[in-house]
Parts: sequence; structure tokens; C-alpha cells
Amino acid sequence: MGMTGRLLIVDDDWDFLELMKARLTGAGFQQVRIEDDPLKAAALIQTGEAFDIALIDMTMPEMSGLELLDLVKNNSPRTECIMVTAVNDVGVAVRCLRKGAYDYLVKPISEEDLVFSLRRTLEKKRLLEILDLEKSNALPVFSHPEAFQAILTRSPAMMRLLKEAELHAGSDVPILITGESGTGKELLARAVHTVSPRSRYPFMPVNMAAVSASLFEAEFFGHTRGAFTGAEKERVGYLKHANHGTLFLDEIGNLPQEMQGKLLRVLQDGEYTPVGSSLSQKVDVRIVAATNEDLESLISERMFRKDLYYRLCGHRLQIPPLRERPEDLPVLLDHFLEKAANSLKKKKPTPPDELSKLLAAYHFPGNIRELESMVYNAVSIHTAGKLSMDAFKSDIFKAQPGLADATAGPVDAAGGATVFPDPLPTIKQVDRMLVDEALRRSGGNQAIAAMMLGITRQALNKRLKKTSDPA
Repeated sequence: MGMTGRLLIVDDDWDFLELMKARLTGAGFQQVRIEDDPLKAAALIQTGEAFDIALIDMTMPEMSGLELLDLVKNNSPRTECIMVTAVNDVGVAVRCLRKGAYDYLVKPISEEDLVFSLRRTLEKKRLLEILDLEKSNALPVFSHPEAFQAILTRSPAMMRLLKEAELHAGSDVPILITGESGTGKELLARAVHTVSPRSRYPFMPVNMAAVSASLFEAEFFGHTRGAFTGAEKERVGYLKHANHGTLFLDEIGNLPQEMQGKLLRVLQDGEYTPVGSSLSQKVDVRIVAATNEDLESLISERMFRKDLYYRLCGHRLQIPPLRERPEDLPVLLDHFLEKAANSLKKKKPTPPDELSKLLAAYHFPGNIRELESMVYNAVSIHTAGKLSMDAFKSDIFKAQPGLADATAGPVDAAGGATVFPDPLPTIKQVDRMLVDEALRRSGGNQAIAAMMLGITRQALNKRLKKTSDPA
């Protein structure tokens, strides 16, 4: 698997250098520079050449390894140095570490030890950069800005989150993306895959809410020919399809408990057994999971396994809701107006002057997805000139307290709590009324109705079924 990071290897033995480069290239490190003259290596560092890691031999005739280590740390403090020596001397190792080296390796170096040391060093470098990001007020600079183009933002908090995602992309540690429905969790997962060393391999999105409990193993692990009645051919499961790539597990909080244990075993062992087979198969996938649920609450209610949560949450990326990103509203509105106009083969309309104020005051329970639906609906009924405010002053806004033109429900004489009819409606009746109203406002579109109610489409379907069943 490819590894991100620029490496410099300095040693006066050219055969050793070529062997190291071949081994590291084979292990997936694509940017390896070798130099048998420490003075040339020093000149590279002094002229500003950037390397993530320098592997430096301790004993070279023109310049000692300790001198080169000093020079690297003074000119490029963020280049991590690993010292290489033929002599296992604790005193020398301590001197190297005191001068700022991160690790100390003794020849002959096994490929396993070398790759482990490099990966650990890159992970330390990533974590330091993330700490810098949290402390800094400056906007981050992206190494691969093109991978994040689909995520439109001007929000400094959001940009720092994207930079953090870019830094995490270089490792194989699982990522958990949290955030409300419609905030763009899958877009972020795709961006992580695009900048990762796995980008040449598949990105496999799986909606865990749609995975049936009875077919979980067949869908994830695949099945052999004849494993099910009428199964004429072998089926490749999600794991094999995503091998060497990224498996994106959306709505992970909806995964039933009996399936959580099966998924955990795959994450722990990196192995699975297809249905109908007795032979286990190895799999190499990077897991990115996403949820709009509060997994900690589900754990306390014993609905989600704590061990699976810790396995999934190697790094956590929390996407802020749209209401906390007001600076993003103008850029998103403009983008969705253009997208809707192109889709409907219309000229891009001009938004009404008062619209920005109205949008800024709205809560957006469905986040960016809701804004896109709203804009599409407004453009679809638009004829010419400026967009009509009536297209936006829908019941969505009227339902939102705090807006200038909001119409509140009935209140008591003191202007306090809502006055309910007597007798009170049942929870089932209120549930059905809300579902019917959301469907009416969305023109029967279940995806938009679910967004308005702040639930998933699967949860909406459950409510429809439940409230239509005889009591």
C-alpha cells in the first residue's frame, strides 16, 4: 500500500542506498531520494528542500551523522530524523535522541523494523501538524486542494477540519465522521479516499441502515456458488470488492447488535470467511464510518458495542451543522442556484435581496441537503427575473420560531405555552400528523419529508408503517 511522505536517505555506501530504496518502494513509499554525499544532502536541506523523514548514517567521511542531524534540526525542524548505525551503542543512541532524532536503527535492518519505524514517525509528524492546526488562527494550506473542491466552504472551522482530514488520510487508522444528517459526511469520506495512498483502488459506500440482518454475511463476506438455494454463481461481497481501497460505512449507528460483533472480528483480524466456504480470506481495507447518531448514548443504552466504537474511532472528524457556518450560505446558495438551473435547463435566476437574511435566521434541520432541495424547488417553479420570495417563504420557514414572518401556534393568554385541545391527542396521532404534514409540504417526497423531521428515510418508513397499523 502506498505511503505519503518524502524520504531522504543519506549513507556513503551506494549499494546500501539502492537496496534501501528498492525495499521502501516495494513497501509503498513512492517519494524516496538517496544521497551518498552528506555535504550534498546538507545543501539540499539548506536550500529549503522539504522532506518528512531523513534516514542518516552515523559514520560518513565528509560529515558525521550527528553533524548532519544538527544541521537538519536547525534548518528544517519538522523533518523527523532516524539515525542508522552499524554499532549497537546505547550511549550513541542517547546522544542522537537528545539532539532531536526520533529513532535509532542498527544495521542490518529488517524490512519489518524499517517500515514500522517510518510509519510510526509519519504518524507522529501528522499528530504534531494537527496540534499546530488547532493552535493556529491562520487558514490552512492544502497539499491536495483539488480533492476537496466538492466541499464548498469559507468557514475557518470547516477548513481546519478538512486539513485535519487531509492529514489523517495518509494513515490506515479508521476514521469516524460524525455530524447531523445532510452535512456532507460521504463527501468528506470520498475526499479522504482521494488523497490517501489507496486512491487507485475502490471507494465502496455501504448504507448500514439498508443492510438486512439476514443477509449481512452474504453482502459483506460474499458467498460461494450454491451457498443459497438457486445461487448459480459466486457473489463478491463488499469486503473483497473494496480490497486495498476504502470501505465507507454510513449510518453505522443503525447496525443491529448481532452484526456489530461480526464486523468487529473483521476489523480485529483482517480476515473473513465467505458464506458456504470453510477457507478464511485476508482483506486489506481502510474503514471510514459515519453517523448522525450519538454513539456514546447508544453505548450507555447497550445498543452499540463499546469495543467496536473504539475500533472505529481511530480519528474522529466532527462536521459542524450549516447553522454554525453562516459564511457558507452565500457560496452554497450560488452553487445550488447554478446546479438547479443547469439541471432544469433554465437561466440561472437572481436571488431576492431579502433572501440572505431569511436563510441566516433559519435553523436548517436538514442542513446542506435541505438547502439544495429548497433551491431546486424554488428554481423549478421560477419563470423569469428574480426568484420570488414566496418560493422560499414556504411552511418550512413558518414552522421555524424566531423568523420575522413566523406564525406561531396557539398560545395561552399570557403568551406562554401552547394551548392543546382537550382531550390531548395520542403520541401515535401526533406522530402521524407530523409525518402527513411533512409529506404534504414536500409534495410527497419522502427523502425531503424525512429531512424536515430530522430523521432518516428508513425511520420515516417505519413510522408510516407503525402509524398505519391498527392500534
